[in-house]
Formats: sequence, C-alpha cells, structure tokens
Amino acid sequence: MSSRSRRTFNELVTLPDNAIPLAESALLVACEEYPQLEIGPYLDQLDVIARVAKERVHDTDSPQEKVSKINSVLFETFGFRGNAENYYDPRNSFFNDVLDRRIGIPITLSAVYLEVSRRLNFPIWGVGMPGHFVVRYADREQEFFLDPFNQGEILSRDDCRARIHGMYGDSLRYSERLLERVTNREILLRMLNNLKVIYLKAQSFDKTLAIVDMMLMANPNDFDQYRDRGLLHLQLHQFEAAARDFERYIENRSDATDRDAVENHLKELRRIQAMMN
Repeated sequence: MSSRSRRTFNELVTLPDNAIPLAESALLVACEEYPQLEIGPYLDQLDVIARVAKERVHDTDSPQEKVSKINSVLFETFGFRGNAENYYDPRNSFFNDVLDRRIGIPITLSAVYLEVSRRLNFPIWGVGMPGHFVVRYADREQEFFLDPFNQGEILSRDDCRARIHGMYGDSLRYSERLLERVTNREILLRMLNNLKVIYLKAQSFDKTLAIVDMMLMANPNDFDQYRDRGLLHLQLHQFEAAARDFERYIENRSDATDRDAVENHLKELRRIQAMMN
C-alpha cells in the first residue's frame, strides 16, 4: 500500500462508525496487496450491479420478493458464489478480487450484498455470527437473515442458532448478542483478521505486520494487537519497534495472562539494544 492509500484508509476508519464507507475502505485494504489498484472502477461495478437490480425491484415488492430479485441478480446474472473449494485463498478477502472473480467467503460476499442493498435503499445489516458472517433484514413486523455465501439463503433466528451449535457444539454458549448488528468498522476488522490468520499460517510476517498496522488504525485500543505486532517486529528483527509495542501492551494490559512472557521478551530486547549501543 502506498503512503497515500494508508493515509486515506486511516482517515476513513477514524470517522464515526456510521460514516465509514465499507466498499472504499475494503478496497483500500486490497491496496496493500495491489499498490497500483484503482478504486473507482470497482465502485462503478457495484453501481452497475445495483442498477440492474433496481430495474427488477419495485417499491411494492415485499421484503422477501426484493431479496429474491437481489439474489437473482447477484448469484445468477452476475454469478457470485462462495469459494468452498479454496476457502483460505487470500483473494477471497480482497474486495477487488471478489468483484473481479465473483467468488468469496461469507464476509466479503456479505459486503457485496450490503453495498448493493444500500444503493437500493433496502435496509440490510451485517451480522457477525461466529464462524460464518451473514446479513439481516428487520422491520416492525418481521426479521430474517440471509447467507450470501449460500446464494442468499433465507434463515430464521433458530436456523442461525442451529448453525452456531453445529459449528461449535457446547464449546460456545449461545447468546442473542451473537446475532446483533455490526458496524462497518467491525466488518473491516473481521476482514483484516481473516487476512492476519492467513498470512500468519503462511509465515508471511511482513504482510501480517501490514495487516496488524491497519487493524490498529481501525481500533487503536485493541492492545492485544500491540503484543502481536511486537512479536512480528521481533520475527523481522525490528527490535526497537518490537520494544515499543511490548511496552505499550504491558502498560495497558496489567491483567494479561502472558504478561510475564512479554516482559521477558522486553528484557531480552533491552539487552540486545544495550549491546548495539
């Protein structure tokens, strides 16, 4: 990502939650992998999809009829689908790749659904269900959830509860808060965390570091990320930066169970720095 793209991303994610533009911010995340990426054409793509849907969706349609027509446009006309075959391909998490390839994971396909629905003034919200992001429609009379990874399948609250139990069994206690609306900031953080996990597994520490930098732009009070960034700096032999992050973690997480381990890292870093002076 260029310094200009990072500045723009930082400016956007420090806006109030309801003012953060999801598509533009997600495309700026993709600039980390594609530094020459032009954002405008991808926003235009979303406009085109929404225009096609608008020709079919009518104000007199019921919410279910609108959903059926949006589903037809996204999953039949434009061919979006979930990538069950290669779920952890990082391209599933880059919004430009999702729009180019018409393939993604639950959260990025949900982002497409949210952006198209927003352009249609159809009130859909993101729901950070554990393990499988979905979207939700609700008015005074009814509520239902949609799964963009599975062609916009309509789910009830009980269906979502059953899915959570199917994924986690008794290891995760169900709570209604698991199906609450999430903000665009939270959506971006979840996208970034997906990339963080992918890059860590691949031991791409430089790419992981860039992702954690963006996570801290979006949520500078997530002190666990300072610890993780310190460990990444350590892997990359960036000792001064590692020490700064470990110090910040210790200062703000006095109750951390790994405090002793982080303090030991910091002591070793100070020893190394003393030898270098």
